[in-house]
Amino acid sequence: MFCPKCGALLMPKPGKKQLECSCGYKQSAEGIKLREKAKEAEKVEVVGGEENTNIIVEAECPKCGPVEAEHWEIQTRSSDEPPTRFYKCKKCGHTWREYS
Repeated sequence: MFCPKCGALLMPKPGKKQLECSCGYKQSAEGIKLREKAKEAEKVEVVGGEENTNIIVEAECPKCGPVEAEHWEIQTRSSDEPPTRFYKCKKCGHTWREYS
C-alpha cells in the first residue's frame, strides 16, 4: 500500500495493526494480512581455510633475486591496454608488478 499524501510505501508498525509512512500519515491495517517475521536465511558454513589459486612461477624478486613467486594478472588500465602482472615472492613476501 502507498501513502495517499506523498506516494511512499506504507510500512507496518511492529506490534500494532497500523501502517505508517515516513511523512507521518497513518492508516489502520484491519483486514490486511501482515506477516510479522520473515524467514531466517540459512547459515553458510565455510569448510577449510583460504586456498591460494595463484600460479607459482620462477621470477626475479627485487629483494631476494631468483625465487619462486605467486603470479596473477589484473586489468588495471583501459581494456585496450594489456593487463598488469603481479608477483609475490614465496621467500620474503615482497609484492611487485610488471607492465607490458
